[in-house]
Amino acid sequence: MRPLELGCALCFALASALAPSLQAQEAPSPSGPPPASDAPAPQPIAGLDTETLKVTVNLVNVYFSVRDKNGYITNLHKDDCAIQEDKVPQAIKNFTQEKKLPLTIGILLDTSGSQQNVLPLEQEAGAEFLKDVLTPKDEAFLISFDINVDLLADYTNSPREIQRAMNKATINTGAGTGSVTGNSTPRGTLLYDAVYLAAHDKLSQEAGRKVIIILTDGEDQGSQETLKSSIEAAQKANTIVYVILIADRGFYGGYGMIYSGAGEMDKMAHETGGRVINVGNNAKKLQEAFDQIQDELRTQYLASYTPTNAKTDGTFRTLNISCGKDAKVQARKGYYAIGSE
Repeated sequence: MRPLELGCALCFALASALAPSLQAQEAPSPSGPPPASDAPAPQPIAGLDTETLKVTVNLVNVYFSVRDKNGYITNLHKDDCAIQEDKVPQAIKNFTQEKKLPLTIGILLDTSGSQQNVLPLEQEAGAEFLKDVLTPKDEAFLISFDINVDLLADYTNSPREIQRAMNKATINTGAGTGSVTGNSTPRGTLLYDAVYLAAHDKLSQEAGRKVIIILTDGEDQGSQETLKSSIEAAQKANTIVYVILIADRGFYGGYGMIYSGAGEMDKMAHETGGRVINVGNNAKKLQEAFDQIQDELRTQYLASYTPTNAKTDGTFRTLNISCGKDAKVQARKGYYAIGSE
C-alpha cells in the first residue's frame, strides 16, 4: 500500500480485515504421531515428475450491460457476444446474467464545502437506493471525503445502518485542521485518495460484483493519489465506478455552473465500465440517477474466458465486447494481467 495516512476509522477497519488471514496461519499440531522409522521409502513412479505440480488458471471475468434503442437487453446468450483482448478474439467459457450474484457497494460521499446545500438530498436518495438494492447476501460501506477520508460505516447488509451513518455526515471545509496526506497544502478534497482506498483497501479482496458510487462535483484538491492511480486501483479490483455529479448551484455561480472535474470523472467511469450522471442540485434527477444505476445492476451479464496471452506480467490488456450491430455494451476497457482474476 502506498504511504497514505488514513482516518482512524478506516485504519481500524482495515486492520480488522487482516485478522482472519493471520489467525488462519496455525502451527502444526505437536500431538500428531511421528512417522514410522521402519516404513518402506516410497518408490518413484517411472515417467512421473515427483515435484509438486502447480496449475494456474487465469480466468478473466467481465461484468457488462447491453442496451439498444428500446432499453436494456436481457435475453442474450453466449453466442450473441464476442470478446477481444488486445484485438485478439477470445473463447468465452461462461456466460450468465447476474441478477442474483452478491453485490458489494461502496458509497463515496463528498463532504467538502461545495456540497453544503445538497448533502441532505444525497442522504435521502442514497438511503432510498440502498433500501431498494441491498439484499441479505449483499454488502455496502460508506466513506466520506473532504480534507480527510473517513470510513463512516463498514461492511453491512443493513440499509438502516448505512442511513444512520450517512445522516451523521457533515460538511468539512477544513477550518482549523490539516490534510491527512502529509502534503504541504492543508486544504483539499481528497477524491482520488478516497477512490483508491475504496478499491485497493476495501474491494480488491472481495468476490462477485463490485461497485463504487461517488456523489461529488468531481473536484479533487490535495490527493496523494492521481486520476491514473485511482482508475488503476478500480480496474485491478474489477470494480465499476459510477459518478453522480451533484453540487450547489449557488456555490458555482448559478445555473451556468461548470464542473472542472467533469472530464476526469467521465474518464474514470468510462474506463471502469460505469458512467457519469449529471444531476445538478435537482432532487428528482438525483433519484432518477440512482434508479438508472439500479436498473443496470439488475441487467448485468458476466462473461468469463481464459486469455490466449497467458503471461501474468502486470501489463494492461484492452478489452472489447460486442453483442450485435445495434447494441451498446457498457464494460470496463481493460484489466491488468497480475494474476488470477
